[in-house]
Amino acid sequence: MTVVSLYVERAAEPADPSAQQRYVRLREHRPDGFVIFDFAIGDPGLACELIMPMAAYREFCASNQVVHLNDAQAAQIDADALKWRYGQPGISE
Repeated sequence: MTVVSLYVERAAEPADPSAQQRYVRLREHRPDGFVIFDFAIGDPGLACELIMPMAAYREFCASNQVVHLNDAQAAQIDADALKWRYGQPGISE
């Protein structure tokens, strides 16, 4: 029986997420009282989509001390996403 030993070098520990800025981009306020929004830690361009009731959303934003992205910032994120998807800024197909 042969035993193979692998040495895996650990990557540098990531920065403490609790110390990084948090961002929210409101996507939709639904008629049923729920809101759909993007939430990001550190990089507003890398976000996850969440949905919750408005009261929970307000509490979530307060407890995470979020920065709310404005329309210009959201447009810049969208333009960057198109650039990555299609290879050039301003290309959408």
